[in-house]
Amino acid sequence: MTVIAMLSVAPVVEGSMSGEVAKAVAALDDFDVAYETNPMGTVIEADDIDELLAAVGAAHKAVDGDRVSSFLKIDDKRTKDQTAADKVDAVEAHLGREARRDRE
Repeated sequence: MTVIAMLSVAPVVEGSMSGEVAKAVAALDDFDVAYETNPMGTVIEADDIDELLAAVGAAHKAVDGDRVSSFLKIDDKRTKDQTAADKVDAVEAHLGREARRDRE
């Protein structure tokens, strides 16, 4: 997989957005993408940009509301295959440890 993106889709509403965010995440299941949701968005991996953008469009459209805000950041590395996990592993190799820390 060579196209990696960070997507955040949310309705502009008061209160919890989790139900609408779940709709956006579920819409990704109709596409040939891998994804992992974290507290700030969803990392999506696809073999090509067209599949990624189709999945992102479906996720955006799946959210109900008078106003929907989406943020998309794409890393389209065209010289070699690299997964999101590979990117984290590279940072951790430089750190010499996991790239995470829990609050005490």
